[in-house]
Amino acid sequence: MLIGAGRPRRVVVMGASMGGIEALGQVLPRLTGAPSVVVVLHLASQRPSLVPDLLAAHCALPVKEAEDKEPLAPGTIYFAPPDHHLLIERTLCLALSGDGPVHHSRPSIDVLFESAAEALGPRLAAVLLTGANADGAAGLAVIAATGGTVVVQDPGTARAAEMPRAGLALCPGAHVLPLDAIAPFLNRLASSTGAGPSPQLPEDLP
Repeated sequence: MLIGAGRPRRVVVMGASMGGIEALGQVLPRLTGAPSVVVVLHLASQRPSLVPDLLAAHCALPVKEAEDKEPLAPGTIYFAPPDHHLLIERTLCLALSGDGPVHHSRPSIDVLFESAAEALGPRLAAVLLTGANADGAAGLAVIAATGGTVVVQDPGTARAAEMPRAGLALCPGAHVLPLDAIAPFLNRLASSTGAGPSPQLPEDLP
């Protein structure tokens, strides 16, 4: 893995589907750390997405739609464009793919998560949010197996609980957090140096 000047030492990947715009609207504006954040949101593929522009007005970090072969920059939020899978390469560049849908979705959360796990290992954190199918669960398990940090939205706070429940079925050791606790957790993670154990949750602190 290539990590040098101007390259993020940590990367956060997120996936969401039904109810995802509202969930991301609660999480992303509260992020203040320096990692790259790469997001797959299931949206209709027939038209351009307005979500990056919508959220950019509320976020401290810059928000943009990902471009093919674009290097990951620290402190930037990237969204998968409609009708394209989004991957992270070992060079820490983004890649777009027109391969077939996964879980009936393109972009697919699993495709992003699995490529990111291969590229980043323990320097990766993943967040699986609200959604109505199982996309992201298998990728979350791969991230956990490669030493990454995995977070699942508390299904009780999700508009559609199927996706977080599927994630927990494959990753029972994931951190389960309500929406308002996810950004503070990621900010603490970003403030830690290099790879290592996940930050303690508030209830774990002395």
